[in-house]
Amino acid sequence: MIVYNVTTKVAHSIQQDWLQWIQEEHITDIINTGCFTHATVLQLLEVDDSEGPTFTVQYFAESKSLYNNYMEKFAAIMRQKAFDKWGDKFIAFRSLMQVIH
Repeated sequence: MIVYNVTTKVAHSIQQDWLQWIQEEHITDIINTGCFTHATVLQLLEVDDSEGPTFTVQYFAESKSLYNNYMEKFAAIMRQKAFDKWGDKFIAFRSLMQVIH
């Protein structure tokens, strides 16, 4: 199992709207690509949230090839949708992990 992790710090001013969007629209769009089976949303604790809270969304893929397919065909479109909607009110970074146990 491959985990595509997207960590995002959002401005306080968009926190509730962003959470609603990520849960009701963005994750659904990404799952509907067929590359991931499900996703989990988490909030980081014990971090500096003076500029806004930090969340992670972990997308689960059954194989690296499915993840690669997402990156090749869908990632740029999904990232652009986020920038079009939220502009500079968030910052995100991504990491890729493999489930060992």
